[in-house]
Amino acid sequence: MNPTLLTTEVPGQARCPYLVVRDPEAVREVLHRPEDFSPANALLAVTPLTGPALRVLQRVRFALPPVLASNDTDTHAGIRKIVAGFFSPAKVSAMEPRIRELAQEAAAKAAEELARSGETDLVQTVAAFPPAVVMLELLGLPVKDLEDIKRWGVDSMELFWGWPSPEQQLQLAKSAAEFYVWLRQLVTDSLNAPGRNLFKSLATHGLSVPEMCSLGYFLLIAGQETTTQLVSTALFRLLEGSDVVEGTGRLDGSRSWKDAASPDGSRSVISHVLATESSVPTWRRVAALDTKLGDDLVPAGAEILLELSGNLITADAASPVRPPRKTTGQPSKASALVFGSGVHRCLGAKLAELEAAIIVQEAAEALPGITLRDTDPDWIRFLSFQAPRTVTVARGQP
Repeated sequence: MNPTLLTTEVPGQARCPYLVVRDPEAVREVLHRPEDFSPANALLAVTPLTGPALRVLQRVRFALPPVLASNDTDTHAGIRKIVAGFFSPAKVSAMEPRIRELAQEAAAKAAEELARSGETDLVQTVAAFPPAVVMLELLGLPVKDLEDIKRWGVDSMELFWGWPSPEQQLQLAKSAAEFYVWLRQLVTDSLNAPGRNLFKSLATHGLSVPEMCSLGYFLLIAGQETTTQLVSTALFRLLEGSDVVEGTGRLDGSRSWKDAASPDGSRSVISHVLATESSVPTWRRVAALDTKLGDDLVPAGAEILLELSGNLITADAASPVRPPRKTTGQPSKASALVFGSGVHRCLGAKLAELEAAIIVQEAAEALPGITLRDTDPDWIRFLSFQAPRTVTVARGQP
């Protein structure tokens, strides 16, 4: 149960600054020892922010105090309990008819665009918006500005988990500042709104406006954008013909697309993609003190990168170039860790699985016989997030 160390220079590649942990049991141990392996670095920018980018954020009083995902204090449990109340099994189950309604509407939109123009991008027509609507409704927040929320989400992912150049970083910081101003107004409005919502509950618990903005900033991103990315990868791999359905051997693309039109087939697809190529393949921790992991000494301050799904980490983990990696074979033993483990496990795990399976099923049922138009799309390849940016399809034979 030893971590894999990738901390040396590799010819032609950037130096990896992380202690990379790939063994599932070692990953689980790190996640279950938060007093030794702190989440304090979970939301820090992978690429240090430049002065101009920082000034853009400072002008809007952008602040991200540790509240949930990066909180290693004794306040975490109480805050998590408040947020978890919005993602209870009963609430998630009750959302299933609404999720299916939104998925059917999205699939119908894709079918209309296919009939009109002969092709459509399933990321935009099918995967993008249902998770955002569901997230806002679950949290008791107004469903508005969806296109902006989607843009802000991907921009913020790149700002905090990507490798943008100084020029790109400045533009991404402007987007993040715009999102933060919008979010602060949303928090203020929510405190005076009728009915129950996330921010009223957090305020009752004693959180300040900056703390609520900090929590909301990443929750509104992670709570919907990662599901969009999971759906996007599943759709792409299905239509590409990759082995994403449980079982052995490579499946014919058209046959696997038909299989996905059933509840069991779509759940199988999502289960496999989660285990082998999830939208969140890695996550970070930092050693809070000198400690040991297996037989290895881990010095205080060591940056740790945990592999949650697949075998995606190589020595280029610090590089802006992350080549696409197809999934092969069976799901790894780490499949149970795809949403994390322990006190910081993803609160929306069941919701994400349910949404993704329903969206894929409704798309496969409504769009028989479609073919993948672009087999080599651009991919989001950030340190902890991945998905095809587009899944362009054309009409085929039903």
